[in-house]
Amino acid sequence: MISIVWFRRDLRLSDQSALLAAVARGRPITPVYILDDETPKHRRMGGASRWWLHNSLKELDKSLRERGSRLILRRGSAPQVLAQLAREVGASAIHCLRHYEPWWRNAERAVQEILPVGTSLIRHEGLYLLPPGSVKTGSGGQFKIYTPFWRALAQHMPPAKPRAAPDHIPAPEQWPESDNLDSWGLLPSKPDWAGGMRDFWSPGETGAAKRLENFLPRANRYQEKRNLPSIPGTSLLSPHLHFGEISPATIWHAAMDAGGSVETYLKELVWREYAANVILQFPDYGVRNARAAFDHFPWRNMADTEVQQDYVSWTKGQTGYPIVDAGMRELWATGWMHNRVRMIAASFLIKHLLIDWRVGEQWFWDTLIDADYASNAVNWQWTAGSGVDSNMFVRIMAPLSQSEKFDAGNYIRQWVPELAHLSDPYIHDPEDYGVRPANYPAKIIGHRAARERAFAAYAMIKESGSVDNEAMAGLEAAE
Repeated sequence: MISIVWFRRDLRLSDQSALLAAVARGRPITPVYILDDETPKHRRMGGASRWWLHNSLKELDKSLRERGSRLILRRGSAPQVLAQLAREVGASAIHCLRHYEPWWRNAERAVQEILPVGTSLIRHEGLYLLPPGSVKTGSGGQFKIYTPFWRALAQHMPPAKPRAAPDHIPAPEQWPESDNLDSWGLLPSKPDWAGGMRDFWSPGETGAAKRLENFLPRANRYQEKRNLPSIPGTSLLSPHLHFGEISPATIWHAAMDAGGSVETYLKELVWREYAANVILQFPDYGVRNARAAFDHFPWRNMADTEVQQDYVSWTKGQTGYPIVDAGMRELWATGWMHNRVRMIAASFLIKHLLIDWRVGEQWFWDTLIDADYASNAVNWQWTAGSGVDSNMFVRIMAPLSQSEKFDAGNYIRQWVPELAHLSDPYIHDPEDYGVRPANYPAKIIGHRAARERAFAAYAMIKESGSVDNEAMAGLEAAE
């Protein structure tokens, strides 16, 4: 009897519980990846992520072939395709890593219902340090606030040691038909906007291992360097983690073995765990405010021409705020944006432009190579103030002072060449200093005017009684 290994966001062979369990059974294995644009519905994978997926699948197939196997590619509704494949190959079991996005949870239930008699779906853990939902509060409930979640999860660390990839994967006597990867059209062609991504990234398990190796000597300085966009202070592991090319347990142990002060970095790794726990409790977190008060927030109307123009200026990095523009251009060129700049750019859209956070969340979903449903939704709601654990709306980031504080001059010079000739401090706010070049746009709104407009908008939901300050304070204090 044959075992199927169903790959999704777990495109690795090392520390891959589903694959290792299938190999341990000693039966022939059919690895499969299904491009499913039907099950996620409105969460169809974005363009940048599809570019990454193409290259990661290519690398995974290469690694499988080195071990006597190969990757079967199919397209369609995952439950239907899996059931059909199980009948074709006579599979007795389908092994997979458990996923926690709402559509994948639904798909896993659907698979179990339609599999042929005699075929079982066996789910394994491995996407996270601990299974989402397994870390409980003192009363047995789920955590909604990050800090107590971190403290509770840390009590269960370190995770189990990561396991090596199998040396050999038993193959079936006859392989089922497979799609050709190129036929899926995951790579952009008209136009080909992926040049910057090709130059900067190496998708796949080998690329993930190299990123980790490069980061480890700097891991103990992460706390002091992570907020400085002009230097390589972050790990750049987020897309590899998102696509499961490296396990979080592998990163945890490697960081701890590197020595020094790495707690700040590990807390960022646990933020990803926290986000997964949030969407387990609130599956529609990417489209619905966690705080009902924000359902009444007077966002500007995206149907208005002026609002649409402001949004386009934001997406293209033409806002007149150099650090915001640098970040948005970096995102378009590389599919990634520095973590501090992400917060600044998101805050600008929400609070300076008064555009609904969900509009920005969707743009990031399409343009980020690490577009993770849980992390993306949690981060945007944190910035907006609408999340279960979030920054207060009235805490408005000042892009110009943030740029100077975190020494973003060289970062701006790299991504906004119109300003490359300017020295500090002029480059952070060329308009205010009177040195804005003619080919760089004026600010689409002044910072003071934006703050006043944001405060006025927030006051509207406070005065309407939509914001229950006592209830919100209680929520912020709760576990």
